[in-house]
Amino acid sequence: MLKNIIKFLLAALFIWALAFPFLQSDESGSDEQTSSEQPTKQKKKEKPLHSVTLPKFSEFADVKDKKRAFFNFIKPHVEAENKKILQQRANLEIARMMLENDLPLDEKQSNDIVKILKSYDLPTTIDSFTLKQALRRVDVIPKELALMQAANESAWGTSRFARIGLNFFGQWCYSKGCGMVPGRRDTGAAHEVAAFKSVRAAVSSYFKNINTHNAYKELRSIRENLRLEQQPIAATLLTQGLMSYSERGEAYIEELNTMINQNRAYFDE
Repeated sequence: MLKNIIKFLLAALFIWALAFPFLQSDESGSDEQTSSEQPTKQKKKEKPLHSVTLPKFSEFADVKDKKRAFFNFIKPHVEAENKKILQQRANLEIARMMLENDLPLDEKQSNDIVKILKSYDLPTTIDSFTLKQALRRVDVIPKELALMQAANESAWGTSRFARIGLNFFGQWCYSKGCGMVPGRRDTGAAHEVAAFKSVRAAVSSYFKNINTHNAYKELRSIRENLRLEQQPIAATLLTQGLMSYSERGEAYIEELNTMINQNRAYFDE
């Protein structure tokens, strides 16, 4: 009797040993299924859409150092754009003076003027009226204003759009694949946040937007009047023409003016 019991136990142990790997596999499969139903969320790191080496603005411990780094990074491009615009403006002024005095423009001069007119989305007929229109658009944007809008729109260079697409000014584009899709874009919306290959391209696009878009006609009018009155083109006066730049409207303008006044010490460093 005892011998039969031992044989039975040995047989049962043998069967269990054969079945164990299959039982283990089924159990593991169950764990994997549960895991796939409740995956661990991991942020996918986006690759930059440019080859520019950006300062790591988010890693600055000292606020003053962070601000200096940001201004030193953006300011040369703003100053270069304003320098180019002043040269264009000088060419337009000379051409207008010559026309008013019945002096003909030579071929190179005419070609240069046409090129400027095209770049500012203006008719290419060279006459006094067109040149007056052009001078309203072809004018500087104070570096204080450009720098503070860049800081505001990009969270001092730390935003996703600044890091991935060098978009420091919150500019949109409207063709599929032209930039980065906003994470909170409304259903049915088609806009993207523009991406740029260089910081200069981003700055140039911002300047053109301010100087040509109908939404900022008021800013250009304020600037023109300051010219006529021979007054400085003050950043805090031009902000009044940026009501359409942000949905926040007047609150956005007040915030920009506060930022400009608080950061004056950094602008000329």
